[in-house]
Amino acid sequence: MYIQTVLGKIQPEQLGICACHEHLHVDLSRIKQNSDTCLQDTDLVAEDLKSFVAYGGRAIVEVTNDGMGRDVGKLAEISRRLDLHIIASTGCYKDPFIPEDKQCWSRDQFAGWMIGEIENGIGGTGIKPGVIGEIGSSLNEFKPIEVELFHGAITAARHTGLPLSTHTTLGTCALEQVELFARENLPLDQVIIGHQDLNRQDEVVLEVLQAGAFVAMDTIGKVNYRSDESRLDSLLNYLEHGYEDRILLSTDLTRKSHLRAFGGQGYDVVLRTFIPALRDRGVSDTVIEKLLALNPQRAFSIRNKEARSHAL
Repeated sequence: MYIQTVLGKIQPEQLGICACHEHLHVDLSRIKQNSDTCLQDTDLVAEDLKSFVAYGGRAIVEVTNDGMGRDVGKLAEISRRLDLHIIASTGCYKDPFIPEDKQCWSRDQFAGWMIGEIENGIGGTGIKPGVIGEIGSSLNEFKPIEVELFHGAITAARHTGLPLSTHTTLGTCALEQVELFARENLPLDQVIIGHQDLNRQDEVVLEVLQAGAFVAMDTIGKVNYRSDESRLDSLLNYLEHGYEDRILLSTDLTRKSHLRAFGGQGYDVVLRTFIPALRDRGVSDTVIEKLLALNPQRAFSIRNKEARSHAL
């Protein structure tokens, strides 16, 4: 097994402390009509990331995909500048962010295109994605194009062994996503269900964990959605149920105003405030190492063909 970064393959144990769901070069302003949602200043982003690195951060899973302002060349630039492992993504987000040229695609078209990027690189750069993501469903539903997108992503994941990272709008449709993956025989330990710290129904998240998927608590610091104290309560509940090997952490920055230079939480918020709060609540360093490093190593490792055949 290996992990694919924008600068090439690494061994899983080289990954280090990893933020599982971030955006370093993203533009959602086409749909949101808000210039704050265009976060594409490499210098500003790199400056903010320096604190993440200073706190021990070594890796970022960058889930910006086609239609969200993806630029893997910029990711490679940041990776070299900060000596930071960055994993790029293939796929599309959700309706209405899917690019116009793909809005009527079938699942086979999505699958073929993603497999092409995975095997040949993105847009002539030679840079290969290491994750399929973030693949999204809408609030409490799958739009028809999202159904095609999910099926295409499943086919690509089964064919290539890449992990599949999802978006759940405000935490909804998590179980529906898991049920879809299970029906299509995609190993659930190849799946990361996103934004589950926005899902206030702990019993639902526990069902997702019990099914075998990884769960991303990846909007830490976004207190306009939910307080981090409340997130801590849910996380402690999941840990008490024995799921310390299935949980990932991140903050999901998508706006200029999320950077610390503009008063936001910054890429370092998990390491700077959330982890100390976990320690204060009695969580051991052994468990914290799993959340920050060991779980991402497993979640984002790419299976070779022999391992995939055995899993299926």
